[in-house]
Amino acid sequence: MPSQRSEAAEQVLEKINALLPEIEQRAQQTEDLRRIPDETVSSLEGAGFFKLMQPEQWGGYQVDPVTFYEAVRRISTACGSTGWVSGIIGIHNWHLALFTQQAQEDVWGKDTSVRISSSYAPMGMGEVVDGGYKVNGNWAFSSGCEIADWVFVGGPVIKNGKPVDFVSYLLPREDYNIKDVWHVVGLKGTGSNTIEVKDAFVPTHRVLSMRTMATYQSPGLERNTAPVYKMPWGTIHPSTISTPIVGMAYGAYQAHVEHQGKRVRAAYAGEKSKDDPFAKVRIAGAASDIDAAWRQLTGNLQDEYDLILAGEEPPMELRLAARRDQVRATARAVAAIDTLFENSGGGALNLDSPIQRFWRDAHGGRVHAANDPERAYVAFGNGEFGIPIGDSMV
Repeated sequence: MPSQRSEAAEQVLEKINALLPEIEQRAQQTEDLRRIPDETVSSLEGAGFFKLMQPEQWGGYQVDPVTFYEAVRRISTACGSTGWVSGIIGIHNWHLALFTQQAQEDVWGKDTSVRISSSYAPMGMGEVVDGGYKVNGNWAFSSGCEIADWVFVGGPVIKNGKPVDFVSYLLPREDYNIKDVWHVVGLKGTGSNTIEVKDAFVPTHRVLSMRTMATYQSPGLERNTAPVYKMPWGTIHPSTISTPIVGMAYGAYQAHVEHQGKRVRAAYAGEKSKDDPFAKVRIAGAASDIDAAWRQLTGNLQDEYDLILAGEEPPMELRLAARRDQVRATARAVAAIDTLFENSGGGALNLDSPIQRFWRDAHGGRVHAANDPERAYVAFGNGEFGIPIGDSMV
């Protein structure tokens, strides 16, 4: 954990703690709506959560990455869907900070509380035209798109019929449609619907190359000089996906311990679960794995950030280790939730049980591409053997 946080950041974390009971109470409503309730969005905004990664020039706190992810983790202990959307929407302020100053003016010039959703997978493309790009495509899984007024969509740049770059296109709400397709078993409340774009013109200043980001040449760095904006995309993006799942594991653990403390096992002559030594062994193992996941995830983030504070770039060896431990954090958290769920008895199957919701949400988050362990492990192994990495998510 960082040795010192700003007073503003500490106040945000304290306000989030105070919000957790109401976020937990709305967990079922969130699933029923298939999106984050407006009341929750307003509460998070009032707490200052969305300002954590926003540049100071736009009224934000531009905090260190561990503080941001700690906030996301806490929210996720109360509701997995809310934590998932909060992290993704919140980190987009970091991404916009890397765009041109004009792009930031377009989004935040009149209202600094405007939010952005995303879908970075190449499900569409942009064709070079005079002054910018003509963008077309259908981008799935845009979490939180219903509470956003802008969107980032990822895709190639096509020039003379050939791809010449891979970029993020930034579009306002009037330039895309939201297709309501999110009917799922896990992360039901994230509203991860499809973004449909037809012949939208995106000016050059609202496009950011992934290659530019990877080489620390993003135009936004000229004005937004806080160290956090020099963090590697290949660490920031995957960490945004793993953190809510680790938070869900903490939430499932808390719910399981409370559940087991009251549970009586009729099949074992009325034995209290809290007196079962095997139940205690499972709890200890799950707790250790969850803590290990969080310590490695945040430890790598802090190590990278400390190097940036010292004026150095995080080396590829550390970035590969961060990616390795990020997917490992997801795996540990999901496995721990599985253990807790399997040992909670039939009562955990009730739809009003938070344990089954955390179990479904964690498995929903696990299938995100950033959580594919094999690709991250192969990249790490390639690095160890001096073989070209071949993975852009590092």
